Amino acid sequence: MRTIEKIQAPILVPPTPKRASELLLASFDQLAVDSDYLLNKPFGQFESNGENYTMPRYIFLGPQGGGDAIRIGIFATIHGDEPEGSLGLFRFLSALKANPEIARGYILFIYPICNPTGFEDNTRHSRTGKDLNREFWNNSTEPEVQLLQTEIWTHAFDGIINLHSDNTSEGLYGFVNGEVLSENLLEPALRAAEQFLPRNEQRVIDGFPAQRGIVYDCYNGVLRALSGLTPAPFEITFETPQGTALPLQVEAFNAALETILTEYRQFMAIGQNL
Repeated sequence: MRTIEKIQAPILVPPTPKRASELLLASFDQLAVDSDYLLNKPFGQFESNGENYTMPRYIFLGPQGGGDAIRIGIFATIHGDEPEGSLGLFRFLSALKANPEIARGYILFIYPICNPTGFEDNTRHSRTGKDLNREFWNNSTEPEVQLLQTEIWTHAFDGIINLHSDNTSEGLYGFVNGEVLSENLLEPALRAAEQFLPRNEQRVIDGFPAQRGIVYDCYNGVLRALSGLTPAPFEITFETPQGTALPLQVEAFNAALETILTEYRQFMAIGQNL
């Protein structure tokens, strides 16, 4: 009878626990390793309750187009309890990895977790108790806001897109500045996302008058460009209904983002030919 030699099992040292944000960003980091177009470029540092944080940022350099690159900033999870936008960004970057032509002519600045402490605590506010999406361009002392404001100012984005999920809405909707952009960007984005989720058709959404899921006003202090810039960037906030199935929200975000890139590129081409 053959005897089985007893083998000493290795002693496993428990790994240092990772923050929730680090676990999510590991997937983004792997995308950057595997892609020829995506760069992992975190920026800035701040301290909260004795812990140090770095703001995550990824830059997707799309294939060159016919003119100057279009710079778009895409922001998610400024409310820490809305991780759906971050997951939507991961789906979007995965689509770009498979088909970089979607982003031809673009440089995309991706900010998947704009409120790291709120994300870890699963709270709308940051750990200081502030709603960061009411703090922009209001002389805020919140470090996350100051860092993001510097990014917006420094890169002079041609467009700013915010991703949110709303636990009070049963359908898709969005905020936009100006009727032209509504017709050429947000409306097609909502239409594309309706493949996965219904649109919010209410006449009042989040306290503002709305037309077929499009809101033309917004709260003071939301994440946006500094007012008075010339030329002004387009600004869109895209909202999914948080109570719906997560995979459908992720697909809706991806469909909206891909559509916005396609429509804005065409919009710019038409403008240059006028």
